[in-house]
Amino acid sequence: MNISSITARARAAVGVALIALSGAGCYLLQSVQGQLALMSKREPINRVIDEPSTPPALRAQLETIAAIRDFASRDLGLPDNGSYRSYADLGRPYVVWNVVAAPEFSVDAKQWCYPIVGCVAYRGYFAERKARRFARALRGRGFDVTVGGVAAYSTLGHFNDPVLNTMMGWNDVELAAIIFHELTHQLLYVPNDSSFNEALATTIEEEGVRRWLLAQGRDADLASHLERQEHYAQVIELLNATRAELRAVYASALGPDLKREKKRAAFAAMRASFARLKAGWGGHAPFETWFDGDLNNAHLASVATYFACVPGFERELKTAGGNLTVFYARVRALAKLSQAERDALLCGAADAGSNGINSAAFVQQGQFERKADGEHDGDGKQPLCEPCNEIDLVHDVLRIAVVPGDEHIAPCEHPQQTPSLTAD
Repeated sequence: MNISSITARARAAVGVALIALSGAGCYLLQSVQGQLALMSKREPINRVIDEPSTPPALRAQLETIAAIRDFASRDLGLPDNGSYRSYADLGRPYVVWNVVAAPEFSVDAKQWCYPIVGCVAYRGYFAERKARRFARALRGRGFDVTVGGVAAYSTLGHFNDPVLNTMMGWNDVELAAIIFHELTHQLLYVPNDSSFNEALATTIEEEGVRRWLLAQGRDADLASHLERQEHYAQVIELLNATRAELRAVYASALGPDLKREKKRAAFAAMRASFARLKAGWGGHAPFETWFDGDLNNAHLASVATYFACVPGFERELKTAGGNLTVFYARVRALAKLSQAERDALLCGAADAGSNGINSAAFVQQGQFERKADGEHDGDGKQPLCEPCNEIDLVHDVLRIAVVPGDEHIAPCEHPQQTPSLTAD
């Protein structure tokens, strides 16, 4: 990558940052710094492949990724740009650490609002210690929270996203899945509708992997992948059933103590069901890390954000006869509808309000609560309610290996109105 290109993009990032800093402060600045640090480490994949000092295993993986990347644009109609054509070694196991939070008696995720992308159901930090520090300060607020390391994210095409060392522990099917998923975010992203965005990306991810394996004549690998996906779907069904059960409990007239008792019972029953599934699959199952830890409402909210609307997108793809050009045109038309109209068409089979961003009681932009002045975090120095971070980062909260010590974190809600991307 030439110096002028780096300089141009850095100036663009800093320009956006300076505009946003008037309303977002130092928290946004740390995100800009993290993004610029990541960009500075990028090297073209072809150059890394040709470098004699590149380890053979890494070289083989990057060659496969280059083929996957070409397939994504050529066969799936995904953006043909510089994303995932470079490599960056960050020297750490995750690129960011995400926070997802839900109230004690709710299975809907809280929102954070960012410049450009609008409101999403998670909050990300480039440094784990900052996420943990935020967690220590806020656990007393009583929210259910999950904190996890994220291996990849998309900047929606505003920057050329690199392949990261954090992704190198995956096999080629998993690498294909994440690249197809993240490029779909660049193809179309609707501000303030995490469920639409993630369900669309998940649908293209799965269809893309199927086509990738078939194109290589890997029928046995496809069969194994589909079997794993069936296991995945069964766990998702279990999580969503628990979510629906708890939604009814939380909406009831029961007192707090009885709600907590039923909540504990619901999670215990879910664990028992998961253990039976896992035993039937030879001792391994999707989401093992979650079930090994402290499951709570935030985990259930995360699942809803990704999967509640997938069946609707799958129906649209089937209606298009598998023609992705026709499918994308239909999806763009859906993106122009109101969120309520989209939900009715795509997510009607899901439990009410399952879009992961509080659609049942959606708060209009510009009406977010501001925390009282003078509140501070645990060290008494930084404001408790920090401004929103991330210029335009979409962090895939389910593509995580949850790290030990999940914290009980409450989010901040912010009043500032932010610009949005169009659906086109």
